[in-house]
Amino acid sequence: MNMNRRRFLTISAAFAATPALAQSQTWKGRAFGAEVAIRLSGPVETVQVALHQARKIVSQMEQRFSLFRPNSELARLNRQGYLRPSTPFRALFDLADTAHRITGGLFDPTVQPLWHALAVGDDPAAALALIGWDRLSFDKGIIRLAPGQALTFNGIAQGFATDAVADALAGAGFGNALVNIGEYRATGGDWRLAVEDPQHGLMATRRLGRGAIATSSPLATPLGGGGHILHPRQQPQWSTVSVEAESAAMADALSTGLVLADMALIRKIRQMTGVRRIILVDWQGDLTTL
Repeated sequence: MNMNRRRFLTISAAFAATPALAQSQTWKGRAFGAEVAIRLSGPVETVQVALHQARKIVSQMEQRFSLFRPNSELARLNRQGYLRPSTPFRALFDLADTAHRITGGLFDPTVQPLWHALAVGDDPAAALALIGWDRLSFDKGIIRLAPGQALTFNGIAQGFATDAVADALAGAGFGNALVNIGEYRATGGDWRLAVEDPQHGLMATRRLGRGAIATSSPLATPLGGGGHILHPRQQPQWSTVSVEAESAAMADALSTGLVLADMALIRKIRQMTGVRRIILVDWQGDLTTL
């Protein structure tokens, strides 16, 4: 799970007519080591206030979950081996635990030492021995890692931040907004998304009104002679997996974990509440939609 993981989604939008005083605005920036964007429409001053609040939320999410900020909660946990988490950090930790369980352990944030070893060219054998979500603990309000462990929330934190911003915009009355913080979530409107594969190009187009979509492609970021989505025992089974769900955080985690999954598990997860669609691209470029 690489914090620079690209999402192979391109986007165009069709806006409904808005009053003369309304204006469509887009904020673009960087968060979690990647480009992000928020687009919404409404009265100019209202939009500007909302975008300012959204940027604050993005900054707060980075201060909790970014590997690029040395004083983030995640960086401190990795450095110290323990952390008394904030309420948002605990919420993300619980979501990661749920994703780990429902994917049969395929989604595992403890792969960070392996990612680091491959990135710097070290022997990965020692890092492989450190992986295991079941080796960390949460007791009396403190998260504790096993010796040598480190976490990356790259496969879920961007979705969690996307949800936080989208919820804030929806609560402020913006029913035609699109938030992209590594994953996409719409609060309404008619948004057209194109799902692309790094090897095979444009594979599908989707329309999103409300809900979220996240896409993972192992070879989007080559690492150590392979892809960047890692597991100690399982190799990627798919070239691209795209998940549509009510929650961007869960879509994010599932698109990551299901890259490693067989069809039986994918079909089972497709039946879960909140999961709307799964698009699969195999290594030959064949597409399956569930």
